[in-house]
Amino acid sequence: MTKGPERAVVLVTDDDKNTRDGLSRALRRDYEVLTAESAEKALAVLESRSVDVLISDVRMPGMDGLTLLQRAMARKPDLVCVLLTAYGNVETAVEAMKRGAYDFLTKPLNLDHLELILKRAVRARDVESENASLREELDSKFGLESIVGASEAMRHLFATIRQAAPTQATVLLQGESGTGKELVAHAIHRLSTRSRGPFVAVHCAALAPTLLESELFGHEKGAFTGAAARRRGRFEMADGGTLFLDEVSEIEPAVQVKLLRALEERRFERVGGDQTVEVDIRLIGATNRDLRAAVAEGKFREDLYFRLAVVDITLPPLRERRDDVPLLCEHFLKEFNAANGKRLGGFTADAAELLAAHDWPGNVRELRNTIEKAVVLAKGERLTARDIPAGIKEAARGFRGERGAARAGAPGAGASLAAAEKSMILAALKRNGGNRSRAARELGISRRTLHRKLNLYRGEEQPAAGGAADSQTAKRAAGAARTNRTG
Repeated sequence: MTKGPERAVVLVTDDDKNTRDGLSRALRRDYEVLTAESAEKALAVLESRSVDVLISDVRMPGMDGLTLLQRAMARKPDLVCVLLTAYGNVETAVEAMKRGAYDFLTKPLNLDHLELILKRAVRARDVESENASLREELDSKFGLESIVGASEAMRHLFATIRQAAPTQATVLLQGESGTGKELVAHAIHRLSTRSRGPFVAVHCAALAPTLLESELFGHEKGAFTGAAARRRGRFEMADGGTLFLDEVSEIEPAVQVKLLRALEERRFERVGGDQTVEVDIRLIGATNRDLRAAVAEGKFREDLYFRLAVVDITLPPLRERRDDVPLLCEHFLKEFNAANGKRLGGFTADAAELLAAHDWPGNVRELRNTIEKAVVLAKGERLTARDIPAGIKEAARGFRGERGAARAGAPGAGASLAAAEKSMILAALKRNGGNRSRAARELGISRRTLHRKLNLYRGEEQPAAGGAADSQTAKRAAGAARTNRTG
């Protein structure tokens, strides 16, 4: 039995030498086998070596096998433990299982049975390890870490997500196209008690009204022309997890009625059927329209609106959180450098100024696509104004001519990307009392990146924006970060 490219490590613990030697000979063909003559020595081995499976006798001088099991699993929860005894009884077996044992065998041992148990146990452990890695990958891709922003609007959004996610409440996400509604829906799912269940998305605007009902609720064989077999709908697929309905404003009134009932009762009938199907789902809806206005116009049911908007979250457009543009640019540059095998070192001043000045009507999606295109087509070592699409250059010129300075304490609308980034980093350090780790987490960057930026600011002879006062702010923030080594 292998553990990836390596053999699984088995620790045999028994005060009887013949048992230790016999098990070692029987298992060493498929496993790396270690032995210990007491529970105390077994714990010492577990401290010094990586062990996958613990096989232990129950009755031993000093510490017994049940106590060893409990202490070993407290140190390594994913350890597979199999207990052995010549005095097996139901009470001992039950207690072993309660303490986390994978199985409980009586002596004399059936070695074929033991090897089968070990193979199953190691396989199950490997699957759980793979699942844990997958969950970490999903958390990285779809958790809050994937949503970049440190502006006041985004901090408020993060707080609302964290508060709403653990509940079972239906959530309505409203915001312009490209603001990241599906990304927020994924984050709510990943932070909820349903995170191990499915996340099922339906883009309502992409389906004809006659198909949407079948897509949501499924259909029976013969329900309509082409229905050659029973088909489960998205509600059933999302059972135990989260159903995300994008562009709910596009749902026709007839389907709205059935959707309302399904949300109120968590039950429905498939198209063409009379059998009631019950599901346990959490629903998240999203729309780029003002759904309350659609209700006032008679285009959306008011009762369904209130059922959807138990928690109503509005995502801010990028033009209302302009301070986040530098962080997003850095984030997307890193992403597309990695995806395309490039090593672009950042943005020149002219490119940074254009990106900072653009109004981004397509929001984060437009910015992401712009950076991807620029990275793919760039010929130099950094992104320059030549790499920025002509339409954005033109819009940025008009923007700089029309807009004045941004809100107090932030860089001007036409300020360079570097100046805007510097302002945000210094403000984050100030909010976090100079603690680098907390500031980096808030900004969505690594502590190493923050350290590099601070060194850059300390080396500047002239401030990038804001004059001498800003230079003094940089020195104070950098000094606070140097003295605060707890971050």
